[in-house]
Amino acid sequence: MRMTKAQKIQYSEDEAANLLGVSVDQLRSLVRDHIVKDASAPVDTPVSIYHPSDLVVLRLLTGMSQS
Repeated sequence: MRMTKAQKIQYSEDEAANLLGVSVDQLRSLVRDHIVKDASAPVDTPVSIYHPSDLVVLRLLTGMSQS
């Protein structure tokens, strides 16, 4: 039987930014501009944990922002 590498279930902010190929500041900007959308939210409040599904959405947003 072939074993596959287990996928992580959580990623830090640094890991998420690295996987997406963006800086932490760019990641925070994506989250703030496209996900949080709360004018009363502090500007630099990072999400400290990202799940694989979060990275899928953020990957789509990075593609949109580059085109």
